[in-house]
Parts: sequence; C-alpha cells; structure tokens
Amino acid sequence: MAATEIITIVILGVAAGILSGLVGIGGGIILVPALIYFLHYSQHQAQGTSLGVLTLPVVVLGFYQYYRYCQTAGTPIDIKVIGLLAAGFILGGFFGGKIAVRIDTDTMKKIFAVILFYTAFKLLHWDTQIIRWAKQLFS
Repeated sequence: MAATEIITIVILGVAAGILSGLVGIGGGIILVPALIYFLHYSQHQAQGTSLGVLTLPVVVLGFYQYYRYCQTAGTPIDIKVIGLLAAGFILGGFFGGKIAVRIDTDTMKKIFAVILFYTAFKLLHWDTQIIRWAKQLFS
C-alpha cells in the first residue's frame, strides 16, 4: 500500500469517526461515498468495509461518551431498548447483507443514493415546505 493511500485512508477514518461521534453518522453517509470516490471501491466493497469499521472498538467508545453525558444530564440511555434494537439490527443486518450481495452494483448505488436523498430531504424539512408551497399554490 502506497504512503498516499495510507494517509488518505487514515484521513477518511478520522473524518468519519469525528462525524460519527459528533452527530451519529459516518459509515454510510461519509465513509461509503469516500471509499468509492477516493479509493475507487465498488458499492459492495465500500458498504462491506463501512460495516467492518463499525465493529466494537469504534461503537463502544462513541457509545460510552453518550452514555456518560446522558447519565449526567438526567436522561439515561435505556439499555433494554439498545438490546432489543440490537437483536433486530443483527437479524436485519444478516438478511440485508444476503439480499445486497444479490443486487448488481449500479442498482445498489441507486438504492444508496435514494436513501441518502430521502434522509436529507426529511432532515431539512423540505417535505413540509413543499406541502405548504403546494397548498398556497392551489388555494
């Protein structure tokens, strides 16, 4: 592996880690596109690599910070909810992975892009703005 590639990979990891710790994103939204663009990974390679990065060391350290903060703030994180979500996540991840490897790369890119766009659309509240605009247009 060339030095520039190692530096690029480390920078991508730091950026994804910072964003993951800061706002709870990183793998899918930052790391997958970055791996495709900078390292020329296929969609499947990038998604698999992103999932590999989200293993215990990264998750545990980020969770620990939020856990401590929420305990101090009087809004503790419910471990039972985490357990139930994790059980569903394990099943969903297993079956999602089985489905994903059967889908061609171009279709995977489109599915990924639609999910990112939909997420941004909802987070920016563009859906309610468009509904308001349409109601004004037709009233």
